[in-house]
Amino acid sequence: MAHGTTDTLTAAPPAAGPATASAQAGAPLWKRIYRRIERAIVPVLLLAGWEVFSRSGVLPAALLPAPSQVMVAWADWVFATDGNTQDYSGHWIFDVAASAARVFAGFALAALAGIGLGMAIGWSRTVEKLIEPALQVLRPVPPVSWIPLAIIWFGIANKPAIFLVFLGSFFPVLLSTIHGVKTCDRNLLRAGAMAGGTPGRLLRHIVFPAALPSIFSGLRIAIGSAWMLTVTAEMVAVKSGVGYVLWDSYYFLRYDIVIAAMASIGLLGFCSDFAIKLLSMRLLRWQRGSTLQSKEG
Repeated sequence: MAHGTTDTLTAAPPAAGPATASAQAGAPLWKRIYRRIERAIVPVLLLAGWEVFSRSGVLPAALLPAPSQVMVAWADWVFATDGNTQDYSGHWIFDVAASAARVFAGFALAALAGIGLGMAIGWSRTVEKLIEPALQVLRPVPPVSWIPLAIIWFGIANKPAIFLVFLGSFFPVLLSTIHGVKTCDRNLLRAGAMAGGTPGRLLRHIVFPAALPSIFSGLRIAIGSAWMLTVTAEMVAVKSGVGYVLWDSYYFLRYDIVIAAMASIGLLGFCSDFAIKLLSMRLLRWQRGSTLQSKEG
């Protein structure tokens, strides 16, 4: 009797993976199609509503171009299809490259500084007491308020834009890293110390991996701020890039190019965020089975 009870208690539960996979494969065709197109439903509805409203005559077409008009201007900006966008025709790739270089230069500097300093502040009370008060005073200052000083210090070139991107990206990474370090499980640290781990090894093998989910959250916030700040800088301190085209086309009353520039910024920001998300999913595979993220698809 006892032998049977022991067998029952120690028996391994059946694996749910193949059954789940077969159930998903056997889902109705319409459900599989819906899963593939559901992300496009809201954008398509918004574009359709915008097209109808623009052609209704409530506002002059020149003030609110329809999506179809914006796409024509955008295509000429990218491919020089008809030369109808004056100085912008065929220059999209160069404008994007100029903006992307500033974004990723400032973002990389902010990521390195934010993660490094955040690890130090989160780990050491002494470092926290020495540095955090000054950082908390600087943090509420809007990055755009640094524009006059950035122009004075660096002139009209790439450096002021990179500086502003750095400022806008640094604090989200810093605070997320501090949060990730401070929320590390103490039991893991005790286990590592009992196994003979030095403070350096504990930081490298326990604290840093445990903080990675928070760090990636900060990086995703920071990349959005980076695109916003580089566009702002290009409007006033740089003479190239997507932000410069946006501001310049406004002066020429080319609102179709203005909207195309806004859409370009949104698309570039989306792609940058998606790349960071893919990297986080690859590095944080251990988290997939125990969080809601495992249900994403």
